[in-house]
Amino acid sequence: MAGPSRLEKTLFRLQSQHACLAWAFEEISGRAGPVIELGLGLGRTFDHLRRNLGDRAIYVFDRVNAAYPECQPDPALLFLGEIEETLPALHQSLAGKVVLANSDLGSFDRESNHRVADMSGRLLPSVMAPGGIIMSDLPLNLGGFEEVDLPPGAQQGCYYLYRRAG
Repeated sequence: MAGPSRLEKTLFRLQSQHACLAWAFEEISGRAGPVIELGLGLGRTFDHLRRNLGDRAIYVFDRVNAAYPECQPDPALLFLGEIEETLPALHQSLAGKVVLANSDLGSFDRESNHRVADMSGRLLPSVMAPGGIIMSDLPLNLGGFEEVDLPPGAQQGCYYLYRRAG
């Protein structure tokens, strides 16, 4: 049998995401600005963001709210519907201000991942602050961004880090 099992892939992705989040928290400490979470899911990553960045506005985008009761975002910062519609609707208030965006929208469907990566690559750059960080579970094509080396504990191909120039 070739390659890791789905369980191992999930474990490696979560370990990598955790390492990247810890790195990103250090990178944005002392910098003002909101955070974006694309993909609420069950709310586990949002809960981690809130616990570590509780003083920041965390804007959350997803199709539906399926988060655990204890992982619910502030309803005023939760935007439900197609991200291609909800994120652009906030463009004027977020443009150039976001210091950290986590795009956690990938699946085991390659075609869907391609569409999602294209969407994230189109929508996120204009809301990011100079030096802002984008984390993604999918590789993104981002003009004006540099790919950042993964921190210790993160595995290549499981998570991706990008920083906006400036």
